[in-house]
Amino acid sequence: MDLISSTKKVLGPLWVLAVFFFALLCLLTFARLGLSLWQSGRVFTEGAWHFVFVGGLRVDIATLCYIITPALLLTLAAHALKLTAYIRGVVKWYLVIMAAMLVFFEVITPTFINEYDLRPNRLFIEYLIYPKEVSKMIFSGYKLEVLFAVLALVFTIKFANKILTQQWQNRSSLGAIKLSLLAVIICSLTLLGARNSLGHRPLNPAMVAFSTDHLLNDLTLNSSYSVAFALKQLSNEQSSQAYYGKVPQEELLATVRSTMQNPQAIFNNPNAPTRTFHQASYQGKKKNLVIILQESLGARYVGTLDGLPLTPNIDTLYQQGWGFDNLYATGTRSVRGIEAVITGFTPTPSRAVVKLDKSQRDFFTLASFLAKQDYHTQFIYGGESHFDNMRSFFLGNGFSDIVDSESFDNINFNGSWGASDEDLFTQADKELNKLHQQQKPFFSLIFSSSNHSPYEFPDGKIALFEQPKQSRNNAAKYADYALGTFIEKAKKSSYWDDTVFIVIADHDSRVSGSSLVPIDHFRIPAVIFGNGIKPKRDHQLASQLDIPTTLLSLIGASGEHPMIGHDLTRPVAKNKQRAMMQYDKNFAYMQNDKVVILQPDKPATTYIYKNKQLHPKHNDSALIKQARALANYGNMAYSNNWYQ
Repeated sequence: MDLISSTKKVLGPLWVLAVFFFALLCLLTFARLGLSLWQSGRVFTEGAWHFVFVGGLRVDIATLCYIITPALLLTLAAHALKLTAYIRGVVKWYLVIMAAMLVFFEVITPTFINEYDLRPNRLFIEYLIYPKEVSKMIFSGYKLEVLFAVLALVFTIKFANKILTQQWQNRSSLGAIKLSLLAVIICSLTLLGARNSLGHRPLNPAMVAFSTDHLLNDLTLNSSYSVAFALKQLSNEQSSQAYYGKVPQEELLATVRSTMQNPQAIFNNPNAPTRTFHQASYQGKKKNLVIILQESLGARYVGTLDGLPLTPNIDTLYQQGWGFDNLYATGTRSVRGIEAVITGFTPTPSRAVVKLDKSQRDFFTLASFLAKQDYHTQFIYGGESHFDNMRSFFLGNGFSDIVDSESFDNINFNGSWGASDEDLFTQADKELNKLHQQQKPFFSLIFSSSNHSPYEFPDGKIALFEQPKQSRNNAAKYADYALGTFIEKAKKSSYWDDTVFIVIADHDSRVSGSSLVPIDHFRIPAVIFGNGIKPKRDHQLASQLDIPTTLLSLIGASGEHPMIGHDLTRPVAKNKQRAMMQYDKNFAYMQNDKVVILQPDKPATTYIYKNKQLHPKHNDSALIKQARALANYGNMAYSNNWYQ
């Protein structure tokens, strides 16, 4: 008791913030415990309780630090100006309202979980748009829950008001200098608590995601944080479905379908209007699939594609496998490359679906498709798998196994982005050998990172292309060297004969240029190789979107899916070969040498692409119609859950 009294006197007006912080921290922990006991069949069966509570503590601390920051700054400013007594009511009622909010969201959580198997999230925010309908639903079906929530709010407001009034202190027993030092320490701890990470980025839900069970990942959050994070993300999801000019839904779908490869395709699912049956070209025993996604490797770094002589191993693969000379990325970020190669989803002006809320569960991916065909599905990455929300997205959408730097057996070189590509591929070879021993087909996505600023890689591995060592060109050369070490091992492995491999870039590095869309910076290497893949140089215009459909065909995986990409194992008519590119808010649709560029709130423009330059041309209305439909398709498909 003496310790509490002494602390109270030392902290002075800051004491009430400490009371609020620790009281609410206990409340949120108790709420999580209650939810975990309620869902004990999932929490304790999975052995997930320690992940839930350790991750939950981090989220709760961050939440409360964000909440108390305004009150802390106001209190410190008022104390410095000797106006503490005047801001007492403001600080107290701010904290009371925040306490009520935290309690409210925890109280409604069980009902929300019962309904959606998730904490309150983006859907809760969307419901606020329809108060009339929602209020009817609530008051007709959830009377007891509403009553309990109201009582909890009333009790919280009264109790918090009483406690915070009693605990208020106008003065600190410390002198001005000591109090200033204490204020600096408390502000620093609050900032650190809010950020809750010493890494590249602050805490986010992906950092505490650990399970393929979406609810277990949600239990690590608190509901206020879940709603606040969804609200923050919402602005990125609300790009209009008519961002580049309104297109009626039926016309849009008819146009999109007309660009697809199979004119005989049957579309009979109104909830997934691009879903149709895909018959694989290969009809034998199903093969394994390994996708090697190379970080930031544009065609300009590949000698075979008339780039710099930095990739001798990829150049060799172009001679031994099925190499694409005219293939284009859909965007300029890794998540956009993942979106295209793993889901076949078209690019949009919104963020990639990897980071959007509605696509975190039951969204179509190659992994979810192949998991249903008894494939083991795996993601291997040398860095932190929560980066760019990859971990959450993958665990929620078919990937059963995440192997990141924390799981590596050995790391000889650790850079800013994690293990070097050599360490990545060493671990990948081990993982693939293990999977092969299980005698069931597997799909593994391997994502490299060494070819990324600040371009760190071990000494003595390559003859440097230029000085200084840490340059983009040297990193590209090292990444190719590391890839070569893996290919050498793979060719000697037990899994080689049964596996289709592809090396493909996620995007070019630092896409830039004065063009509305710098087309040449979207051109990337891609080569499919492995036992049974005949050498071939493919000159047809293609997109990252065509890769997942093609790979399914090569491994013998038939079935229905919503992807609109072409199966390049079959002929593609010249007038259907196309590429789509998203460059910030601009969208480019390329067909043969014609390019339509769409910009928000501006007329569409048509160009001829020649000698790596865009030359203005009279508008092609038919091509503009296709471009506008495909540009708006992604937002419409996402909003209407057509990819679920």
